[in-house]
Amino acid sequence: MAEEKALNDQMLARRQKLATIVDDLHLDPFGKRFERTAKAQELHDLYDNNTLEELETTKHEVIIAGRMIAKRGAGKVIFADFRDVSGKIQVYAKRDDLGENYPIIKRADLGDFLGIKGIVMKTEAGELTILATELTHLTKALRPMPDKFHGIADVETRYRKRYLDLIANEESFKKFQLRSKIISAIRAYMDSQDFMEVETPILQTEAGGAAARPFITHHNALNIDMYMRIATELYLKRLVVGGFERVYEIGRIFRNEGMDPKHNPEFTTMETYAAYMDFTDVMDETEGIFKAAAAVVSDELKVTYQGTEIDLGTKFARKHMIDLIKEYAGVDFWQEMSIETAQKLADDNHVKYEEYWRVGHIINAFFEEFVEDKLIQPIFVYGHPVEVSPLAKKSTKDARFTDRFELFIMGSEYGNAFTELNDPIDQRARFEAQVAERENGNDEAENIDEDFIEALEYGMPPTGGLGIGIDRLIMLLTDSDTIRDVLLFPTMR
Repeated sequence: MAEEKALNDQMLARRQKLATIVDDLHLDPFGKRFERTAKAQELHDLYDNNTLEELETTKHEVIIAGRMIAKRGAGKVIFADFRDVSGKIQVYAKRDDLGENYPIIKRADLGDFLGIKGIVMKTEAGELTILATELTHLTKALRPMPDKFHGIADVETRYRKRYLDLIANEESFKKFQLRSKIISAIRAYMDSQDFMEVETPILQTEAGGAAARPFITHHNALNIDMYMRIATELYLKRLVVGGFERVYEIGRIFRNEGMDPKHNPEFTTMETYAAYMDFTDVMDETEGIFKAAAAVVSDELKVTYQGTEIDLGTKFARKHMIDLIKEYAGVDFWQEMSIETAQKLADDNHVKYEEYWRVGHIINAFFEEFVEDKLIQPIFVYGHPVEVSPLAKKSTKDARFTDRFELFIMGSEYGNAFTELNDPIDQRARFEAQVAERENGNDEAENIDEDFIEALEYGMPPTGGLGIGIDRLIMLLTDSDTIRDVLLFPTMR
């Protein structure tokens, strides 16, 4: 009784139909295995260009299956639209042709799954249609479908109940299909460059490889705290030490931080490491990855994001961070200076800073304040200060800076890469500097990973590394203004 009170009239009516399927039609309302011979889009590809007369002559027989999303007519004739993973197709059902099979579609509600055997035809209006000769009931939907014209008005519901969004919103459905194809294209490109895909631990005893707050959990059997990974970097480098010269991983990362249109606590990255390469080689690699991904959505490698056309087909620009700061802020950091001088420059230009910051931190803050949002077309920004790049090799031209770059498009960072630091002595000093930062208030600074330093002591060849935010790339290529639109199940309050 309590359950019935919670059901609205439409839900009660569907449960009544459920009973008739069992009692009157003697069918299993939730079906069984069904073998089809074609999907909707395959049939459109094969037969859309055939004339009505040609199809009447050939009488191609097919078997399809899908969810009924529209239904027209009654009595002796019904037209219905069915959707499968590839698209939709119309079905024409006549009582005279189907006989005792006809009540299956007559009693079916929108949302029900049916199997249809029939002949490929076209209507007088030229619409490709399946003339049903046999019907199979597959699944009864006990709840009404979202309104196909208005969709799901509540955005929160779209994210919490993604299955409803996928049913009601064809654009969303196609967006996630594109996501899968883009990731497959990236994998194909990496394979073509002789990279090996690997998997590294999600649960780690040290959270390293990035400046971020980790999620902490506890392993009962070992009685130790563990961290969900904030990056895959340090384990992938261990594999380079072990002799795998080119490795990459596409996987989930977890950071215990705030949420906004570009950030979700759980997200997907790709990190790659290649022995005997430096950061300039990785620029070429990154450009190849982005072009391979863009080819999925545009033959010309041009995409429109929030009204701005982005050309991913041209050679990406390359500029030093200091030159860009000078160009956009009018401040020259090429000259060495004391922390007091840097702080005065920050004060004069209204750039906020923390007391524990050093000159490199302030340089990075100038870049974020005056430059980032001006970088619209693809550009590699290189030469980050040592203070904000604890895992990157120092530049041989100016030891204040590193052989590191970030790829910027539309004012956002899409990739981070550097010539990897493979000197274990320098690496320990960098980690120790990070620990000092943590003690001075930076809770995102890294701890010392002793095992990683030990691995470096066995020798890691000169290596170029790269990290790409896959979700942000998908946002760019699908013109999505929030990360929630490209994550099937985003984190919700």
